[in-house]
Amino acid sequence: MSDSQLNDPTITHAAAHRAHLAALQTGYEVAMQQHDLDAIVLHSGKPKRHFADDQDASFKSHAHFLHWVPMAGLSDSWLVIRPGERPTLYLYAPDDFWHLSPSLPTSDTAPWAEQFEIVHLRKPTLPQRPEGRVALLGEIAELQPQVVSELEALPNPVGLVRQLDEGRVCKSEFEIACLKEASLRAARGHLAARRTFMEGGAELDIQLAYLGASRQRETDVPYGNIVGLNAHAAVLHYQHYGLQAPAARHSLLVDAGASVHGYASDITRSWAGDDALPLYRALIEGVEALQKRLIASLAPGVDYVDLHLEMHRELGELLRELGVVSLPAEDQVAQGITAAFCPHGLGHLLGLQVHDVAGRIPDHTTGDIRHPPQGHPMLRLTRVLETGMAITIEPGCYIIPMLLEPLRNDARGEHIDWKLVEALAPHGGVRIEDNLVITAEGALNLTRSPATGL
Repeated sequence: MSDSQLNDPTITHAAAHRAHLAALQTGYEVAMQQHDLDAIVLHSGKPKRHFADDQDASFKSHAHFLHWVPMAGLSDSWLVIRPGERPTLYLYAPDDFWHLSPSLPTSDTAPWAEQFEIVHLRKPTLPQRPEGRVALLGEIAELQPQVVSELEALPNPVGLVRQLDEGRVCKSEFEIACLKEASLRAARGHLAARRTFMEGGAELDIQLAYLGASRQRETDVPYGNIVGLNAHAAVLHYQHYGLQAPAARHSLLVDAGASVHGYASDITRSWAGDDALPLYRALIEGVEALQKRLIASLAPGVDYVDLHLEMHRELGELLRELGVVSLPAEDQVAQGITAAFCPHGLGHLLGLQVHDVAGRIPDHTTGDIRHPPQGHPMLRLTRVLETGMAITIEPGCYIIPMLLEPLRNDARGEHIDWKLVEALAPHGGVRIEDNLVITAEGALNLTRSPATGL
């Protein structure tokens, strides 16, 4: 077995993968029965061509397709699921001398292949239409109208999609293995990024070090890496990579992950540079301690909304301890002060999508979406935690002028030490993010395991 195969969860966790596929088959059969369907067809997706160009955008197969087939770059392919039958995978692998076509999976290289009937498509072709009532899941807009018509399929039925989304919330043993490997790969990148920062590298140097250590191309990462030096750390989704190192090295924030068979890790670390103020170092220590306390409270039955609000209360305590805000923590939260210092949610579900589906699932009794609490619109996860959920915990604190200026201009500003705010501004901010799986005993931290070194 090669080194790459040893690190491949589809090889090293073959039994868990078989169990994962068996559970999927059962779940889909239940869904078909409940929605009066004879088959479900999943489309893998197809690359999008840039306007007036001959180049395609980077591509990743659709998540519901990846839930079954661990080939993240497989395009123009189909999976047909019927009750009581092995799924049929119509795998598009053209005869092509311009590009390298996908390799057809075999039992030697991909034990999961034994669970499917595999039909090799050399040209983009529709699957054989299943008999009966059929649902089609995929990005319908990217398919020609006649495709849906020829398949005579119901496109993305809302109730069915919601039910299948719910089936992705709690992870199987195989999925956890993929998430664990993705965290390990990302951790190598974060450690390399820190070394390059300490050696005086520019943002681009740090990004390249991350990619090299995590063994990824830029098109392979699950989301665009955020590599922000100094004030750039206050731009929550900072998207550039400076070519020159700044004269002063106050701080670095890296928010970056890795992907294994489509399963993403999403890790953030903040580091102080040689020119960092003691106040900023204390802010990092405070946010990290806050994060660890929240993680220690994770367990099935815990309401994630309550955790988010507790994060804001503890952030208020930290801002008061550091002398940045003089009001009691509860008043800071009630007046929207902590929200100006941390405008994003505490975290989100994690899986085949970085911000995975079903974070705000409708209430089973009323059918109403459970929205975030007032004043916290960006919270992506409003559920009660369950065993098997994969989540992130990512408290932060930032100096974002457009959010803090309104405080300066009203009565709330009297309670803020603006000299300290201005001193912190060149450092940007702090975010500490770990990836966790909820267990019966609490939570398994995939990011801070002994293997990662983070």
